[in-house]
Amino acid sequence: MTTSRKLLSILIFKLLFLASILLLFFFSIMPQNEHMYNAALIEKVKRLETIDDPKIVLIGNSNAAFGFESQMIEEKFGMPVTNMGMHAALGNAFHEEMAKINVTPGDIYIVCHTDYGDEDEIGDGVLAWSTIENHAELWQLLRAKDILPMLRSYPAYLNKSLDTWSRNKGNRYYRESPYSRESFNIYGDVEYDRNCKWKQNESVEEVIPTISNACENRLNSLNSYLEKKGAKLVIAGYPIIVDGEASEEFNAQIEEFEKELEKRFDCEVISDYRDYFYDKSFFYDTAYHLTNEGAAVRTEQLIRDLENYFSK
Repeated sequence: MTTSRKLLSILIFKLLFLASILLLFFFSIMPQNEHMYNAALIEKVKRLETIDDPKIVLIGNSNAAFGFESQMIEEKFGMPVTNMGMHAALGNAFHEEMAKINVTPGDIYIVCHTDYGDEDEIGDGVLAWSTIENHAELWQLLRAKDILPMLRSYPAYLNKSLDTWSRNKGNRYYRESPYSRESFNIYGDVEYDRNCKWKQNESVEEVIPTISNACENRLNSLNSYLEKKGAKLVIAGYPIIVDGEASEEFNAQIEEFEKELEKRFDCEVISDYRDYFYDKSFFYDTAYHLTNEGAAVRTEQLIRDLENYFSK
């Protein structure tokens, strides 16, 4: 056998060995995060896929997961509701892909991002892998342009998962935590009993959201896609933390942001963002997660916004 053939044989053997190891990992060791917070996406997607009637779908990051009482919305409008809110680090684009699952004429998709300044990419590839793992039904949330970044982040995910597996800490059951798969109800809301953990002596930062061209183009494209299928896309407010009352300057800045949303996006903005100013006592543990009381108040506001939208 010539030297070149030997080298080729060795290379093929190594590739086959590597492929075998990866397949073994893929089918025998994955998943390692069955009870973690992001694993709730499995039930959320399943719920979307099984509702063929017109429905209301909430799209956003954890501000949505920790921010709605979906049953209130369902009872008010007589339409099934699914809260697809997950984790901000996954990125806006990842969440928006959820709006393409089982689209039915008459559907209403409500986007409530906390910022529109993304650059149209997966935020944290390792977290995305920890979310989709070997659940084939979740791979539909990845776009063609996401494949290469996901491949690049796979070794880090693999290393993390192998470490978890080797220490026998994979797929742990985290019942007593709002950050577990079991904390979600059938609608996709975090229903864990939560009171304010916000430190009352901690200052509140007034953050102005941004809008990028990438997000503008992507959401306008999604709007066109949904319209062709007989569905509607709208933009609604997210919970905005204030200390008592917002400053006049912050009020003006949020008003300008809302006007910019209305100008740049083809879908309707149904909220006055200043209606979503909530005192820090309504927040659980971050500036976007609401307490149970806060979630109920916000849901009531969204219902009013939807009533105004439907009445037009």
